[in-house]
Amino acid sequence: MVQDSILIDVRDGSKIHAIVVRNSKITKPTAAILFHTIYARKTDISRAKKAADKGYVGVLSYTRGKGLSPNEIVPYEHEPTDVYDVIDWISKQTWSNQEVGMYGGSYSGFVQWASMKDKVHPALKTIVPSVAAAPGIAEPMENGIYQNFHYPWPHYVSNNKYLDTTLYYNNKRWNGLNMKWYEKGVAYNAMDSLDGLANKKFNKELLHPTFDAYWKSMIPYKEDFSHINIPILNTTGYYDGGQIGSLYYLKEHYKYNKNAEHYLLIGPYTHFGAQRVPGKKILGYEIDKVAQINITDIIFEWFDYIFKGAKKPAILKDKINYQVMDSNTWGHAPSFDKTANDTLTYYFSNMRSKAIFKSTYNTGNSGVNEHFKLAKEANSNNYLEQKIDFSDRGKYSWNSSGGRNIISESLTIGEGFSFATEVFKEDLELSGSFHGALEVAINKKDFDCNILWYEQTADGKFHTLSLPFVGRASLSRNIEKRELLTPNIKTSFPFTNVRMTSKMIKKGSRLVVIINGLKHPFAQINYGSGKDVSTETVQNDAKEPLVIKWFSDSFIKIPIKR
Repeated sequence: MVQDSILIDVRDGSKIHAIVVRNSKITKPTAAILFHTIYARKTDISRAKKAADKGYVGVLSYTRGKGLSPNEIVPYEHEPTDVYDVIDWISKQTWSNQEVGMYGGSYSGFVQWASMKDKVHPALKTIVPSVAAAPGIAEPMENGIYQNFHYPWPHYVSNNKYLDTTLYYNNKRWNGLNMKWYEKGVAYNAMDSLDGLANKKFNKELLHPTFDAYWKSMIPYKEDFSHINIPILNTTGYYDGGQIGSLYYLKEHYKYNKNAEHYLLIGPYTHFGAQRVPGKKILGYEIDKVAQINITDIIFEWFDYIFKGAKKPAILKDKINYQVMDSNTWGHAPSFDKTANDTLTYYFSNMRSKAIFKSTYNTGNSGVNEHFKLAKEANSNNYLEQKIDFSDRGKYSWNSSGGRNIISESLTIGEGFSFATEVFKEDLELSGSFHGALEVAINKKDFDCNILWYEQTADGKFHTLSLPFVGRASLSRNIEKRELLTPNIKTSFPFTNVRMTSKMIKKGSRLVVIINGLKHPFAQINYGSGKDVSTETVQNDAKEPLVIKWFSDSFIKIPIKR
């Protein structure tokens, strides 16, 4: 039985469009599987049908304003109460046994957490958030830095009752906008003026550059996690842009609820692979056979475990379940901190390592370069100096590091520096997130940077271990309050909010780390004036180049399992 035009009343009088599919072979009340999304498509009924085919009532609902809802489309802000009210409506239907499970990825992962911000509805028995968005934490900014790829998203989801695919997938337009903004050097908050199409959501978010009350109202925050006592399966990937969000929920849940029944499933997956079926080859890397799993099947195995008394999915042998790349094995640990049992500490030396590599620059020119040392001892007086001229907006003047493929034969380091360990004399399992602190002095009040890490194999190739860390110095200690730097005074820039990975580092390989100040067309540019970064311009704030002194007592801690 299909009901595709249901309008559910929520507490403020708004209406939510829902689709319900029931299995005609099931006559008694049964558990419902809810998928709530802002990505309204005409084919969405297939999700509800899948749940019905699995022996549940399939329910699909949309963000207010989407589908048949007559209200204004408002992403994020009303989901905590709207989704709670949808669960309440389900629990009161004659076909419901007052048990509800939820699943979905990205935005649909976020809404599951949002529904539990104030309290968990008694009917909600489990959630399975994949690559869950965390507004204010992982999007539209990450560690304080707004990312340009989020800019078209409000148009995509808000221009009509379904999705504006024509505009959103106009890559020529958005790439051209990025370059136009970069080359002109106008303020970040003038992006929509350059585009010629108002973007109210983008500009509203720019008014909240720290993790303030606006963002906190959307997701569980601190003690909010203490009342979340239902079992949770959380999936993400080493190459998932949303992993920062997934780990936020995991770590905060365990921090504020010591008895949390929260499982993590993570492997060499991208944003889409970690919520569905991962590709066998991603970004030039063929994943191990044991990593080639069907995550959708595992999600419904989880629901059968919760609602039907079936066995827990076999892959979930402990709370943290992670695939060790290039070992064809899975690792299992009782907590995130127990994925590793030792740490390697290295310092960013200003001495050359004699280890060479192929380097690529933004212009496409290649050459041979030599890494600096990742040393085992600190030197607080030595440093490397980097200068970034924000006024130079030539065609290839941007300063970026990293690349698009997981496996590559060269490194793009931009104007930054690469550092390498000595060659490892035996295989070594690396599992977890790196962390540490950059000891720096700059001539301005703030700057942004990124940190990337690789395995450089014996044949000179580079394996990207995870997506980069990006961060803003003034928010590195507290994302809720900006603390500007004192020019020309040495200070510590801690980096902790970093993605997890796991890989068997092979004998004959070395670890390589890149550090770099940021200036490129694909993210907000921090000129260092101390003003609101979204208002800074080349004309007013780029007269003096940024000079960064990277001191040799900067350190990075690498988690390993012996």
